[in-house]
Amino acid sequence: MNIIMLTSVCLILSILGCTHQLESANFLLKSLQNNPRTTITLNSTTLRINIDLSNTPGYIQKQDVSFSVSVKGKELKLGTGQTIIYNNILTNDGNGYDDRTGVFTCPVAGTYMFVVDALSPGPTSLHVHLNKTKVASLHVSDYQKKGYLQMSRTIVLKVKKGDRVSVVNHAYSSGTLYHEGYSGFSGIKMY
Repeated sequence: MNIIMLTSVCLILSILGCTHQLESANFLLKSLQNNPRTTITLNSTTLRINIDLSNTPGYIQKQDVSFSVSVKGKELKLGTGQTIIYNNILTNDGNGYDDRTGVFTCPVAGTYMFVVDALSPGPTSLHVHLNKTKVASLHVSDYQKKGYLQMSRTIVLKVKKGDRVSVVNHAYSSGTLYHEGYSGFSGIKMY
């Protein structure tokens, strides 16, 4: 049980006028603050209140959000302005990434780190979009006449719930992404 939840239980108990339970909860809170390794045993009443509290609308809970996707199967030949659809989902905690559209919709507001990497022949230009606005770019030039080069871009963004992040091919040129896990898109909520 964390301090925030225990403090919330104390507040609810004081509102309900449960003085005996409030004294017990205050004792537990002081014990936890003095020794973070303290084991806390809850009676059924306190446990029931905690469960009710955690199901209360607006109760603040930490939600882990992360995803990692890649290109699987065959090379992607990209059209101009095409949103890249990564078809191999490695993780999708929070269910924000949609493999039908290639768009990550933020389920929880916060600060996120996104990474785009691609193995591509030149020229290939990709852009990271936040709500259809370009916020970052990565590029492999056509100076290299044969073979593939790895390109990568990391970006940290403050996003709101419902914001959409995607990787889009350049609006004026085609491109290619190599498959078999060499090209991917990942994101994680940091805080």
